[in-house]
Amino acid sequence: MTHFAEAPSLFADHDDVTEVLPLAKGKVPSYMRDHRKRLRERFLSGGAAAIPDYEMLELVLFRAIPRQDVKPLARDLIDTFGDFNRVLSAPATQLSTVKGVGDAVLLELKIVEAAAHRLSRAKIMQRHVLSSWDALLDYCHTIMAHRETEQFRILFLDTKNTVIADEEQAKGTVDHVPVYPREVVKRALELNASALILVHNHPSGDPTPSDADIQMTRQIDKATKALGITVHDHLIIGKSNETSFRALGLFDDAG
Repeated sequence: MTHFAEAPSLFADHDDVTEVLPLAKGKVPSYMRDHRKRLRERFLSGGAAAIPDYEMLELVLFRAIPRQDVKPLARDLIDTFGDFNRVLSAPATQLSTVKGVGDAVLLELKIVEAAAHRLSRAKIMQRHVLSSWDALLDYCHTIMAHRETEQFRILFLDTKNTVIADEEQAKGTVDHVPVYPREVVKRALELNASALILVHNHPSGDPTPSDADIQMTRQIDKATKALGITVHDHLIIGKSNETSFRALGLFDDAG
């Protein structure tokens, strides 16, 4: 993503553009054109660190709304959801409640979100887990930290502790996700995995493990040990930090 070129033709024949905001007739006003040019140049010269969240969001919105001032919408989205990351990860149903957000805007936001997920995931796949631990944590936060419901994922590792698969195993509610140890073991055997890293999120933002989290982890650890499969860790992802079962010593008396 090296530039955010204005592309009137991208949605020129698409009704979504008019649903987002009515486009002004004629050319883009010079003040708006100059603002967009300056913003793009500042981003290209200084990168993301050179601009605040709402201006980063403007760069994304330029493509969806080619001939309107998108600064008010960018600010509204940041005010509503908190920051750039939360805007991208917000459910489409919630984004649509913000005035000015239509299908074209939703499409651009979700494309950027999907790209972020793929880039983050690429940094851990087929990599040794210990040498890419920070990237692994970044990936988990990228895809899970802002979810409104619990998700349970498993990273499957081979004998060299290289990540061979990353899969969502279950979705849940705001405070619970059903996990079945037999299904975890079954999938690990199908992939010929030698080790696992369990990951789930707490939508509340607090990554402190619950009694149910601990009990579930110990059940999985016991089931996998019987087949020679190691559970390296269980990570709980919060809004801005995470908890490691291994670091807390919660595997010491497991099984």
